[in-house]
Amino acid sequence: MSATDNKPAKPKASWVNLLVDYGPLLVFFLAYRHFKPAGGDAGLAEVVAVTKGTAAFMLATVLALIISKLRLGRISPMLWLSTVLILGFGTLTVLLGDPFWIQVKPTAIYLLFAVVLFAGLARGKAMLRYLLEAAFDGLSDEGWLKLSRNWACFFLFLAVLNEVLRHFFNTENGNFEVWLQAKLWGVTSLSFLFTFAQIPMLLKHGLAVDAEPEAETTSPHD
Repeated sequence: MSATDNKPAKPKASWVNLLVDYGPLLVFFLAYRHFKPAGGDAGLAEVVAVTKGTAAFMLATVLALIISKLRLGRISPMLWLSTVLILGFGTLTVLLGDPFWIQVKPTAIYLLFAVVLFAGLARGKAMLRYLLEAAFDGLSDEGWLKLSRNWACFFLFLAVLNEVLRHFFNTENGNFEVWLQAKLWGVTSLSFLFTFAQIPMLLKHGLAVDAEPEAETTSPHD
C-alpha cells in the first residue's frame, strides 16, 4: 500500500460551502416573498415582510454557522464577522421596523472586509488567507497577495453597487424586492463570475489542479 493510500480522504466540502455562503440569503428571499401580502399598502406590507424575512435570515445564518462547524470542522473568521454583522443589523431591522438597516448591512460588510484586506496588503500580508482559513494546495504567497488585492478591490465595487441599488430600490418606493432580487441573483452571480475569473491567476501561481474546485467554492461572502 502506497503512502498516498494512507492519506485520509479530503472531505467534499464544495456543496457545504455553497450552502453556508448563500443558503441564508435564499431563505431571506423566500421568507420575504411568503410574508409579503398581495395588494394593500405596499410600503407597510413590505416593511412587515422585510421584518419577518430578516428574522428568518438571522435564524438561517446561525444554522449555517452550526453546519459549518459540524460539516467542515471549522468556522472561518470571515463567517464569524459576517454573522455578527448580520445579527446586529438584523436586530436593528426587527426592533425598529426599519428595512434601512438590513439593506445597508452588505455595504458595511463589504467595506469592513476591504479595509481589512487593504490594511494587510499595506503590511505585506495576505489577510484573505486568514479570513477564509483556507489552504489552497500549492498556492504561493504571491498568489495569496494578488487574490487578497483583487478581492479588496471587488469588495469596494460591491459596496458602491449596493449603495446605488439601495438608493433606488427600497421600501419607501415599494421596490425592496427589486433590491433583494438584485442582491440574490445579480450580486451572487457577479461574485461567482469574479471567483471563477481568479482561477487562471491562481493556477499560474501554483494552485494544484485538484484544489481548483475548492478555490471555486471557497470565496468571501456577506
